[in-house]
Amino acid sequence: MKLNFLFLLALAFLFLSCEEKLKPSIVQLPQTQIPTQESWNATIVFSDSGRIRAILKANHIMVFQDQDVTILNEGFRVDFYDENGKHTSYLIADSGRVYEKTKNLEAYGNIIAVSDEGTKVETSKLFWDNDRNKVRSDAFVRVTSPDEVLQGYGFEADQDLKNYVVYRVSGQARIEEK
Repeated sequence: MKLNFLFLLALAFLFLSCEEKLKPSIVQLPQTQIPTQESWNATIVFSDSGRIRAILKANHIMVFQDQDVTILNEGFRVDFYDENGKHTSYLIADSGRVYEKTKNLEAYGNIIAVSDEGTKVETSKLFWDNDRNKVRSDAFVRVTSPDEVLQGYGFEADQDLKNYVVYRVSGQARIEEK
């Protein structure tokens, strides 16, 4: 009788201890850390009055509607178009964010922007102003064009990279003798 009681007691402890181990842990995240929408391998078209302004292709997108921000991570590419719908340039970056109210874009990480004219901008942080069709950076930049290689801290350009300014500049330029 004592043997059966000890056996049942041991069996009860065994089942109770197993039950605790099988329960999953529950992690509560703040509401601000949970995206309202999430997409993988997505394409977003930015347009104004029926004209394409930019096309964004991202590996992972998280939309936070309460904060009016969309987070882009795992790499993305933006192709820019002029007012006639002609492709002018593209930008590739590791991560970034789009502010929903303004449609402005901040890009971070390894960033390369290239114009169809052959100008290339390399930096670690870039901001695209949707209303002004301008890009700018306050980080270190390297601009390589057919005529010059400039580097410095700070940069501003139109989105097709035709007209640009590099601040606190150093670099090399070709000067034609007349």
